[in-house]
Amino acid sequence: MISHSFPPVEEQLELLMRGVVHLQGSGELEKRLERSRVENKPLKVKAGFDPTVPDLHLGHTVLMTKMRQFQTLGHHVVFLIGDFTAQIGDPSGRNELRPQLSKEQVQEAAQSYAAQAFKILDSHQTELAYNSTWFEKMSASDMIKLSSKYTVARMLERDDFQKRYQDGRAISIHEFLYPLVQAYDSVMLQCDIELGGQDQLFNLLVGRDLMRDHGQVPQMVMTTPLLLGLGAHLEDGELCGDKMSKSKNNYVGITEPAQNIYGKIMSISDDLMWNWYDLLSERSATEINQFKLEVKNGQAHPKAIKELLAQEIVKRFWGDEAAAAAITEFQHVFSDHGVPKDMPFVQCMLGSSLLEAVVMAHLFTSKGEVRRLCSQGGVSLGGEKISDPAWVLPQGEHVLKLGKHKFLRVIVVNGASA
Repeated sequence: MISHSFPPVEEQLELLMRGVVHLQGSGELEKRLERSRVENKPLKVKAGFDPTVPDLHLGHTVLMTKMRQFQTLGHHVVFLIGDFTAQIGDPSGRNELRPQLSKEQVQEAAQSYAAQAFKILDSHQTELAYNSTWFEKMSASDMIKLSSKYTVARMLERDDFQKRYQDGRAISIHEFLYPLVQAYDSVMLQCDIELGGQDQLFNLLVGRDLMRDHGQVPQMVMTTPLLLGLGAHLEDGELCGDKMSKSKNNYVGITEPAQNIYGKIMSISDDLMWNWYDLLSERSATEINQFKLEVKNGQAHPKAIKELLAQEIVKRFWGDEAAAAAITEFQHVFSDHGVPKDMPFVQCMLGSSLLEAVVMAHLFTSKGEVRRLCSQGGVSLGGEKISDPAWVLPQGEHVLKLGKHKFLRVIVVNGASA
């Protein structure tokens, strides 16, 4: 007798397949979903996250949103924190050696990941796991045995390894271990499905091979697109831009203040908005398609649809009250041409340049980024654009607008009279 604990398979597939780039065995997924209904047993789904930075951003949450979708359908997910693999460094998509992190750096980020995970996932349907649990018990002999499972030729089938090898760029031996170590996680957890970004496909497929080698039923593999960061735009009919990354400073952190999250989402292009709807929103595909139709027919303005997305995401991380406050603040700053009530501020000495003041505030990752923003007309004071980063700020209090959504209060004092 079919249990009523799970929705019909067709309904589950409609939600789960949204935004999926690759699925290893679509017919197999249908069978497993049907069996879970018949046996009234949830599928076990895992995704791994290497804690390389302390804060999660919306790019990380693409997988977590997919995990949450499995949970809403009644399935069990494993949030695997790769506190061991992070010390190796994932080479996926890299054209150079990734710097290795210390154990202390990884542990700090791992604690932060665990705390942030439940902003999205249902804690009652989530198993939190750390792969150091089994790897720190492995001997050198065990690791050598694991290394024997794959050949160098197979590893060089990976696009990133292949390109680096052909270009004469260094590939360290420990980087070859990463796919095997990630694959061994699959052996230890024995999940039905593993989720990963599209750049993880090779690693995930190694997991299937290793599970087979251990006499287990291989996991299914489902990959999702990489979320493009702020600034991505349409070019020749295709979205172009870097994936969301803290190092690129094109990210939206899930622990950022609600006003920041709302403002950043409102700053993205209309074309990127649809990509984010598909990858981040919990709205149905039918509802999103209706939005697209209304915009196309002129029945709705893209800004109004973007506001709904921004509101949904802020609510997810900060709740209804914070979302309402963020909307009010955004209206005040951008629609009424006001300035935010709360903004970072710095104090500098008379004779300081605009560049020096902005760098003091740590709002950008480099001086070059500030210079580019000036040259592109993205810096203004009192509505007047400032194109010269060496411009000397006069004495007094000033509010600088930096790009579309950043403000900085600068207090310039005369050292001689202070």
